[in-house]
Formats: sequence, structure tokens, C-alpha cells
Amino acid sequence: MASSNCTLKRNVACIVMVLCWTAVYAQLSPNFYGRTCPTALSIAKDVVKQAVSNDRRMGASLLRLHFHDCFVNGCDGSVLLDDTQNFIGEKNAGPNANSLRGFEVIDKIKGILERDCSGVVSCADILAIVARDSVLEVGGPAWTVNLGRRDSRTASQSGANSNLPGINFSLNNLISSFQAQGLSLKDMIALSGAHTIGQARCTAFRGRLYGENNINQVFASSLKGTCPRNIGNGDNNLAPFDDGSPNLFDNSYYRNLRSQKGLLHSDQLLFNGGSADAQVTFYSVNQSAFFNDFSAAMVKMGNIKPLTGSNGEIRKNCRRWN
Repeated sequence: MASSNCTLKRNVACIVMVLCWTAVYAQLSPNFYGRTCPTALSIAKDVVKQAVSNDRRMGASLLRLHFHDCFVNGCDGSVLLDDTQNFIGEKNAGPNANSLRGFEVIDKIKGILERDCSGVVSCADILAIVARDSVLEVGGPAWTVNLGRRDSRTASQSGANSNLPGINFSLNNLISSFQAQGLSLKDMIALSGAHTIGQARCTAFRGRLYGENNINQVFASSLKGTCPRNIGNGDNNLAPFDDGSPNLFDNSYYRNLRSQKGLLHSDQLLFNGGSADAQVTFYSVNQSAFFNDFSAAMVKMGNIKPLTGSNGEIRKNCRRWN
């Protein structure tokens, strides 16, 4: 009887949690700005298109901003807040400092929107929109972006340091990090495919080049000129995550993993004899499945604890609260 009661309580708790999350999601809508700012999506798309045209790497950078926002207290625009004399934001957290970029693109979109429809479109929603548009600009899939998030008036540097997956995590650590955000193993593997575009600094992959055995030796040798062994030499030199088509959003990231060409330790762990291997293999031969699952996972990630209704605010400047 005790066991049955426990099961019943867990089921009730699950139902309550689902209803609560459903109520929040119901406040998000693809047409949220249809009447209040009908030009919002086209403005963002045009700015992203120009930014990626000027700097192909920007597609990955803007996508990453959304990811680093959502994993810290939800998708609330907190990653955009600047430090001040009395406020510590997330930009200088370990995973973000000297790494996140693209803030000026968000500023440009926000500036235009404030002229067209002041105080209407949140910075959190801009991040969600540009993530989708950036992927499209480099050949990736489309998905419907639900809108209606509001902006936080707080940030958490400690949360950024503890919640964002680390490049030296174990596979179990990675899985736990994503599960803490309500994302499954499949979601994690699909979202990791974002590394089909973008670049990493030498400091992020030096340890893998010189200290790991599960790496293609020809691949490693090709990178050692970019990233010398000694710390301080070439620390900020860049290498693409994807050895095959670094400027195109496709499934070659997974083929690279199968050839032990993952740039980061945390990349190669997805194909290293563990629970992620089968899904990596599947995506490596089925790009359509990867695109479909990536799109679904991005929608799911974008729904992590959004501020809605009267919570938070709509910032007029994404770098500071009103």
C-alpha cells in the first residue's frame, strides 16, 4: 500500500508540473507581436542576414547567445546585461568571458525596434528569433519561434559558472546538465550538432590535442600549428569545430565524431563507446532526422522558464534594465 501511495503521489506531482509548464507555454505564441510590432521578425531577419554576410562566424555566435541565456535561470535575456559598479552579470563568467560575441547585433536590432515599436519586443525574444534566423542563414533548418518572453532584471554569474556544460565534463555530467534543464539525451545530442558551425579558441582544445588518445592523429597534427603545447602561445587562435564544412549547417559534425575528429573533449565524448554513440551514428547518415530533432530541441530549449505576463520587464536597452 505504501508503494502504491508513493507512486500515486509521484504521478500527481508530475501532472501538476506538466500543467504548470503548459500554462506558461500557453502564454507564448508565434504571433505574439502580430499587432503590437508586426515588423519585428522581418527587422531581425534583415539585420541577421547582413551580420552573417559580413562575418560568417556570427551565425554560430548568435545561436550560442541564446543557448547561454536559456541555461541560466531560463530564457530571460540575462546574458545580455552588462556589469556595472553595483551589478555583476553573466558576461564575465568562466564559459562566457572572452568567448561570447554578437552583442552588437542584438543592440542593432533592439535599436531599430525601439524606434518602430518602443517597449514592445523583449531582448529575450530577440535572442530566440536571431538563433533561428542565424541557423537559416548558414543552411540549417527552420522552426517556429514562440514569443512572449519578458526580460529579467537580474543575472547570475554563479549560475553561468555552474549550469553551463563544461568542455571537460564527463558524458554523465553532460547528460545531467541537460536533464537539469528538462532536456533529454536525444535533445543534448541534437543541440550539440550546433558545433557544425563556429570556432573555438586554442585554450578550449589544447588539452585534447596533447593529452588524449581518442583523437585522429592526422587531425591533431593539423591543429598543433594553430595551438602550440605551451600555455600562453596562441591561446586565442581559432579552429573550426567542424573539420568538413565549417561554414555550413549540416550533419558533418557527427561524421567527424565517428572519425575521432571532435574538436573539444566534450564533443568526442558523444562518440566514445557510451550511450550517445547510436544517436550520433544515426545523425551522421540522416541529416533530415538531425534537422528535425535539432529544431524540436531548440523549441524545447527556448521554453525553459520564460518570464511571461507581468513578470520581468521589456528592456529598452538590452544591456541594462529600465
